Amino acid sequence: MNNKNIESVLKLNNLVFDKINFERHGFKSDNEFRFEISSEIFEKDGHYRVTLKLEGEKNDEYTVSISLSGFFTFDSQYQLSEEDVETLITKNGIAILMPYLRNQLSNLTAQPNTDAVVLPIFNINNMLKK
Repeated sequence: MNNKNIESVLKLNNLVFDKINFERHGFKSDNEFRFEISSEIFEKDGHYRVTLKLEGEKNDEYTVSISLSGFFTFDSQYQLSEEDVETLITKNGIAILMPYLRNQLSNLTAQPNTDAVVLPIFNINNMLKK
């Protein structure tokens, strides 16, 4: 199979965690883990930074916050419309970052006397509509 036929025009050049924080407030509880996920996209000279943030809390047990950024470019051999670029960077950029966020949250919450949180698989299209 020719890899050029299946490679994405969107290239992830770097990925970094901007912030990772876990604060214990009490012992293991039956409270529900509640969270919000947000995203930001910045563009400068054809370089895109997609930042995904999670703020979560298990009341009386802990709070957690995670922020990670992916730095993307597009393969210059392809001519893409502004609409295609926006769709690819928004949907695919977030979809590429989501497994890293999911894994980091699971690692942070897999502490003694805490139940590890595993985020579900998200429908990025529906998530972005909200």
